[in-house]
Amino acid sequence: MAAAPELAGKARPRRRRTALSRTRGEKAFAVVNVVILLLAVAITLYPFVNVVAQSLSSEKFIDQGVVTIWPRGWNFDTYKLVASDPTFWVNYRNTVVYTVVSTVVSMFLSTIFAYAISRKDLKGRGFFIGLALVTMLYSGGLIPTYVLINHLHLTNTIWAIALPNAISVFNVLVMKSFFENMPRELEEAASIDGLSTYETLLRIVLPLSKAVIATMILFYAVANWNSWFSAFLYMDHSDLMPVTVYLRNLIAGATGAQDAGASADSNLTQVSANIKAVTMVLTVIPILCVYPFVQRYFVSGVMLGSVKG
Repeated sequence: MAAAPELAGKARPRRRRTALSRTRGEKAFAVVNVVILLLAVAITLYPFVNVVAQSLSSEKFIDQGVVTIWPRGWNFDTYKLVASDPTFWVNYRNTVVYTVVSTVVSMFLSTIFAYAISRKDLKGRGFFIGLALVTMLYSGGLIPTYVLINHLHLTNTIWAIALPNAISVFNVLVMKSFFENMPRELEEAASIDGLSTYETLLRIVLPLSKAVIATMILFYAVANWNSWFSAFLYMDHSDLMPVTVYLRNLIAGATGAQDAGASADSNLTQVSANIKAVTMVLTVIPILCVYPFVQRYFVSGVMLGSVKG
């Protein structure tokens, strides 16, 4: 019996593993993981950095293919040329208006639709969810959609852009999952306090859904900002076009001029690559400025809305 205390005295306590006592395999994995992520970041950023470099480079160096991530033959004349075009700024203003209005409409419709189908006591809930899912697989087609928009007299109006693609079913399903994960006790307490369904949504649910709402605003804003086909299809006047159509026409016109062997004295031919790069940079700047303000909600909004706890 005396040997037990002696053995107990010789027993060594187990060391707890910490971040400082990782094995060689774990350290190697961490290094490889960092290297792979840095390569992914470099591959992702290179196209944008290259476009910025081209926008500040001379056409001669761009044609020679020597512009990579650093401008060659600094050139600011193209920025002045684009900035002096009043059509560019009119289309730019249209893009801002179309994006804001379309995003507001999309968020309003998506939020009330997602909240409605998230309630399990809704009659016909399965039918509405199935109806939404069908639209992910089938559409009315381009020609019927155009005929419908024209019949409703929406052509050459902002509603031709804001209404046809107002609801993204994917975004609605993410918001639906987020609303379903919220404690029902909060809504029951609000109901006991005398709040109606709409008051519960406005005063209880939405203030607790900032993460998913910010994420959906970013999704809709980026999609609406980059959209050009709807305006190209439903708008007939150049002063109603967004800046993305301006960019599309610019690229198509410059490419056509080069293919047709345009004169070397043509301004469009001389600075075609610069104009493309400059317009791309000016077009993407607002989204880059908005993203940092909603980035902190981005990951949490998607994960909370897509993973059921």
